[in-house]
Amino acid sequence: MAHLADTEPGFFMRTHTTFLPARRTLRRAERRLRRRPVLIVATLALGLVATAGFTTAAPASLASASGSQPDFALASYSTPITADIAGADAPSSADDAVTAATAAMTTASTVSSDIAASGLDVGTPDTTVDTTALQTAVEQLQRAQAFPAMYAEDFTANVTNLTASVSEQAAGLRGKLDAAVALKAQQEAEAKARAEAEAAAAAAAEKAKAAQAAAPKKSSGGSTAAPAPKYAASGTSAGEAQATARGMIAGYGWGDDQFACLVSLWNKESGWRYNAANPSGAYGIPQALPGSKMGAYGADWQTNPATQIAWGLGYISGRYGTPCGAWGHSQSTGWY
Repeated sequence: MAHLADTEPGFFMRTHTTFLPARRTLRRAERRLRRRPVLIVATLALGLVATAGFTTAAPASLASASGSQPDFALASYSTPITADIAGADAPSSADDAVTAATAAMTTASTVSSDIAASGLDVGTPDTTVDTTALQTAVEQLQRAQAFPAMYAEDFTANVTNLTASVSEQAAGLRGKLDAAVALKAQQEAEAKARAEAEAAAAAAAEKAKAAQAAAPKKSSGGSTAAPAPKYAASGTSAGEAQATARGMIAGYGWGDDQFACLVSLWNKESGWRYNAANPSGAYGIPQALPGSKMGAYGADWQTNPATQIAWGLGYISGRYGTPCGAWGHSQSTGWY
């Protein structure tokens, strides 16, 4: 040790003088930092930015050097990047949810107004859709849009679910209203057709009475004079034929219920066509078999619906008692 001091007497002196300026520099730096605290904040902020940049770039260089990415890099930065990407579409989804909710509430209000204006019975006493919960959810979602996208996801889902519920209820009410409107139109059409048929039946009945009054009577000797009674020719369409039949059933004491059965029966047999012919030989509206049987009621049995109907009503009355009796037999056996 003495030898070292003798050979290099300036070693310790040089070392001492080298550290003195460093101490003075640190003291000056400390005094400056105490005088200017804001520099500390600026320095820290700059350090954080530099550290973030270095750490973001580090995984790529580490991966290229080692072939794998360090765990700390994935844990620190994979979540924020994923959140940013997922949140990119969140404002659009929230806006779409608000738009759909607004449309659903408008639809619900419209259908309720339409039902009230129609005055129809739609089959339910509750003709409104409660949109209070949906309106509240929309307001909450609009407030949540001011925060990061991840906070709006639950509000968006709630608005979407409530919108679906309101839309479903509104669609149900709209369907009930449409059905009520269709039923009303059908009833009005049926009432009009019934009035027209009754008027035509009354006219046909008058003609039938006139024809019966003009028909030959039995002679005083009890022999039958002349031909079978002839009925006034009626219209040949199905509606006109039904009107004729409606006028004739009154003579049997039958009402609307029996007329309905008669319509169904001859709809099945001939479609109320006076010239309906069957290969079996059945003919006409009542499908008399053979058709010539109807000649007892008039020589024009092939062309006059009134003659055919008169024969058919007599046949039904004698065999089944009423048109409903004949219709019931036809349904169970396929013929009458």
